[in-house]
Amino acid sequence: MFNRKTKASLLASSVIFASLVATPAMAQDDPMADPAVTEGERIVVTGSRIARQNVDTAAPVAVVDSEEFSLSGTVNIENVINTLPQVVPGFTSNSNNPGNGTATVDLRGLGAARTMVLVNGRRWMFYDTAQQVDLNTIPQFLLETVDVVTGGASAVYGSDALAGVVNFNLRHVDGVELGGQYSITDEWDADRYQVHGAIGTEFGDGRGRATVYAEYFNRESLFQGERGFSEFALSELPANFGPPLQQGGSSTLPSGVLRYLGGASGTATLPAGTEFGNAGAVGFGTGVVFDDVAGDFRRRAGDAYNYAPVNYLQVPQERYLLGGMAEYEIADGHEVYTEVSFVNNRVAGELASTPVTGNFNVNLAAVQPFLIAGDFAQLQSIDANETVANAAFNAAMADQDPDTPGVQFTPVTDDPGVVNFFVQRRVTETGARNSLDERNAFRVVGGIRGDITDYINYDAYYMYARTRNSQIQAGNISRSAFQAGLDGSAPAINIFGADTLTPTMVNQISILAQNSDISELSVATGFLSGTFGDAAIGNAAPIGFALGAEYRKVSSQFVPDTALSSGDVIGFNAGQSTQGSYDVKEFFGELDIPILDTDSGMTLDINLAGRYSDYSLEAIGGVWTYAGGIEFAPIPDVKFRAQYQRAVRAPNVGELFGGRAIGFPTVSDPCADANNVNDATIIALCEGTGVPVGSTGDPDLQPNAQTPAIFGGNGNLFEETSDSWTVGVVIQPTSVPGLSLTVDYFNIEIENAIANFGGGLNNTLNLCYNVVQDLSSIYCQAINGSRVNGAITTANPPLIISSNVAALQVSGIDLQLNYSTDVPFSLFTSNGASDLSFAFLGTWTETNDTFPVAGFDTVIECAGRFGTTCNNPTPSFKWTNRLSWVDGPMTVSTRWRHLSAVDDDDDNTDYTAFNGIERIKAYDLIDLTLSYDFNEALTFSVGVNNLFDTLPDTPTFDANGVVQGRPNSLLLGDNQEQANTYPSTYDVLGRDFFASVLVRF
Repeated sequence: MFNRKTKASLLASSVIFASLVATPAMAQDDPMADPAVTEGERIVVTGSRIARQNVDTAAPVAVVDSEEFSLSGTVNIENVINTLPQVVPGFTSNSNNPGNGTATVDLRGLGAARTMVLVNGRRWMFYDTAQQVDLNTIPQFLLETVDVVTGGASAVYGSDALAGVVNFNLRHVDGVELGGQYSITDEWDADRYQVHGAIGTEFGDGRGRATVYAEYFNRESLFQGERGFSEFALSELPANFGPPLQQGGSSTLPSGVLRYLGGASGTATLPAGTEFGNAGAVGFGTGVVFDDVAGDFRRRAGDAYNYAPVNYLQVPQERYLLGGMAEYEIADGHEVYTEVSFVNNRVAGELASTPVTGNFNVNLAAVQPFLIAGDFAQLQSIDANETVANAAFNAAMADQDPDTPGVQFTPVTDDPGVVNFFVQRRVTETGARNSLDERNAFRVVGGIRGDITDYINYDAYYMYARTRNSQIQAGNISRSAFQAGLDGSAPAINIFGADTLTPTMVNQISILAQNSDISELSVATGFLSGTFGDAAIGNAAPIGFALGAEYRKVSSQFVPDTALSSGDVIGFNAGQSTQGSYDVKEFFGELDIPILDTDSGMTLDINLAGRYSDYSLEAIGGVWTYAGGIEFAPIPDVKFRAQYQRAVRAPNVGELFGGRAIGFPTVSDPCADANNVNDATIIALCEGTGVPVGSTGDPDLQPNAQTPAIFGGNGNLFEETSDSWTVGVVIQPTSVPGLSLTVDYFNIEIENAIANFGGGLNNTLNLCYNVVQDLSSIYCQAINGSRVNGAITTANPPLIISSNVAALQVSGIDLQLNYSTDVPFSLFTSNGASDLSFAFLGTWTETNDTFPVAGFDTVIECAGRFGTTCNNPTPSFKWTNRLSWVDGPMTVSTRWRHLSAVDDDDDNTDYTAFNGIERIKAYDLIDLTLSYDFNEALTFSVGVNNLFDTLPDTPTFDANGVVQGRPNSLLLGDNQEQANTYPSTYDVLGRDFFASVLVRF
């Protein structure tokens, strides 16, 4: 039974400051050999439901001790979890765009949705339709340990655990604890402060105990403009377009915003590609200016829009957290228990002013007052040419024999005085785009556990969790109002030039928007655990088992307002509503079979697990998951272990029922690639999917690298499956007390992985034009009909829905080393001795591969790489280690974090020519902490993270805006996620100080 003695034993077994060290699987011939385990007592460890007398598991378990959080000055959990070598950072406090105010954990880089998060061995609450856990909702100050299990664990815990399990174990408090922490950088900004309190007591003559707790946390904002390396958005425009950036960027917009892409008939006689604007200049892209002096339309230096300064570098947050835990022995050996938690979390986001993009009808008479005579004459010329061309087209088609097969003729309707233009204009007059997310989440657990016999115990509980998020958006533009201001159906708006929109015009086109998410999770679980009496094989320990059933229901909905659901919003992405639910009934079991246990210390143990899940989803139905492991110790000092697991992940609500929503992924359109201008096959495919004759290879066909597409759910999705292997060895030499070493090889393969159709829009384009090259293929048909005069625009974007199309594979080796010893030196103890401990946890990533579409040889290799395809850097080597000296009441500890070098994943582009880089060099951070226990009631700690202030360099520019020299490799230019770098991976605050105090009484 997992009782008070169990928790106490787990706490006692934690080696002080042995943070980030995997607990070695040690055989215990005599339970009294380990003071953490009392004779006859059994405990439950992460990765199994079987109560056992030692902590042996066939699967490697890494344990983060609670001391790591205090020594690292961490209040938000993700800041420690992301330092683990098994983890690729997800969203963090530095994630603004992309980002949503949450913090997630992503084991092995397989995605946060494939990592199961537990608290005290039970599922935690999720926050959105993707059924992901926000780590901000877990009380960091009550953590006892965090266990990380590699590989699938669906046989034990159910769906979602394809990459592994992270289990946060909370502790009870005895008495009163009050604490607080304050952090600030050496720039005297980015303040963070937290206060918390907990009260715990026994009651009912010792038959029960309870703990209640509360926390307040506040994190101040920090903008990218407040750091030199992120103040300017470094552009990577090709060198032949002129200098890409001038120091300071351009906080104002260029004067023009129109591009003519050709008439409805697509005839070559129209002046497609014409660009014009006020005073002879036209703005295009995200504020880039084309100068028509000498007629070459070269980009002018210094006019790239600098969107960086108003984006957050540290996202502001305010959090209130309340909760409690209690247990009471209602009869001898039978205990009821409960857990309750509530979190209110408010997070703001801020982006640069809205870029309006898309095709709009422009009424010439309406905009004439805003244009000089020359520009207006160009508009009239285009309108006249279009009228003539449309009339010629109608006449030519009218002469066709209507009985000719395949001939369909719809006359082109000409609207004199109105021309359709591609418009792109950064609306700086509205100010920044702002969002405010307020999440209210609560969770309640009620259960009963106890002993049925001396050999068998039971545990049954019900859990309900609900999260509601409300988001308010400001700074959006109404597409319909913007159109009305151009086509004459409303007062005209002046988009020609910087700061030309008056306050009245801004109010006319601006729109507020809001949406909400509601997510619910219900779980009812009951199981038996124990042994079959004294039944055993030879002298080995008794055979252990667990047998149980579970019912689980998930439901979630996304509710946008009318503006968002109708698509009338430009700024934050519009999307339709999502609503759906499903349930699953499961039966599971485990066996732990000790086979051999000799007097010489040789042991052999086999464990098996299986689960049958019956989903209410017709496409899934019933599925099996199973696991098998073996542990063999030829001598007490060495143990070999291996495990195989088949795991599944059912699609989440968003993947199944997600409403259609527009997105703007970065793509490369082969039809706009000048290298394809003479490729007959690609030309035929491009023209067959809507590119005007003779236009293939024209860069004007892709007016923006961020190309629109529609994304959404798919009710026909079925489960993902994974096969994971781990093989390792645990070495604990008796000749070297205090030393333990574990080495484990892991290999995880996921099939039928859920991803966007075709592997995303960019890969769909590649499959259509470069790989399959068949106009009738589903990949080309997904594009056909989405082009307006050859360009993919917001008028009818391609549909890229969720599909079981991908495969994933990761493999590598985890190395864990722990050593502690006495030192014959002391400043504070009377016996003249102190303790020295060293902890190392590292991972070598052999492969991290994505096969975006099954059946094709295309593979995206991300081990040791980063970039637009692989996203966050995945270093081949990642480690963290800590060296601590404990001298009585004083602890001095230092941590070293290391990431090996990574290379850009785009083999076809040389980013060094664009103010970018091709390689991020090896990265190291050193942290230092001093902690002192003044007495049993008071502990004070101070520390500094990133001791040597390792940050990207501040760029310098010549007169033409070219970056001078080569700043350090952390300054990535536009080949980045945010802030010219990857802020979830590489520190962006710089040298950071913290001080904390903890009072107990």
